[in-house]
Amino acid sequence: MPALRPVNDDSPVATWDGLVAPLLKEPAEALWRAHSDAVNAELMARWLPREPCGHLLKTDLYDEAMGEGLYPLLGLHAQHVIAVDLAGSVVAAALARYPQLLAAQADVRRLPFDRESLEIVVSNSTLDHFESRRDIGAALRELHRVMKPGGLLLLTMDNLTNPLVALRNALPYGLLRRLGLISYPAGATCGPRQLERLVQQAGFEVTETVAVLHCPRVLLVPMARRVQRHGAAADRARFLRRLLAWERLARLPTRYVTGCFVGVHARKL
Repeated sequence: MPALRPVNDDSPVATWDGLVAPLLKEPAEALWRAHSDAVNAELMARWLPREPCGHLLKTDLYDEAMGEGLYPLLGLHAQHVIAVDLAGSVVAAALARYPQLLAAQADVRRLPFDRESLEIVVSNSTLDHFESRRDIGAALRELHRVMKPGGLLLLTMDNLTNPLVALRNALPYGLLRRLGLISYPAGATCGPRQLERLVQQAGFEVTETVAVLHCPRVLLVPMARRVQRHGAAADRARFLRRLLAWERLARLPTRYVTGCFVGVHARKL
């Protein structure tokens, strides 16, 4: 079992905890979270090896704190699923849902694991919460450090090639929050070619690049809230099917324009 050490004292724990703790009490996003979980699970199910590995790391627990998340799927593909999150409130909420999960409060840029102790890392929309691409590079190098040679990195981030994502990142956080469009600041991110370069520079070989979550979030998240509040079970199920239909756009040459997230499947050299 990889050795766990305490979280670093210089991590911005209080700031992130203060941002996300109020969201854990708000069920308004449950329908949207179900869609997000379904899209992420479909991608990870395709990317994960058929045979279970020994130790798999998930780099945040927000999905598991807010909904089903990926843990049920990951548990089928690893003997031990370990997860970290910077926010103690998120760790606590995820453990309340999944008591068997091995979880720790930690900064992904300074992980509490020994060198070459993990076979697979799943990082879905974690590294797009930093202030700079320098931080993204530092996190990727840290993931490389803790992974065994030949280990797999399954990574998604906000896709800066998507015009709506680019516009969101360019506008002031205060304005976007007042409009109800985001609940916490958008971090630095990049498009597919830039992400490939960052991953390669950290010591990985990129084997596949994709775009996922093709429905326009700015329009459909508020709609999901309304359906959740006022729709019957059949309405919610129908709405989720319609959301998933947007993923057909992943087959088109314009996928990096419509996809809200860019993802890479990579192997440690």
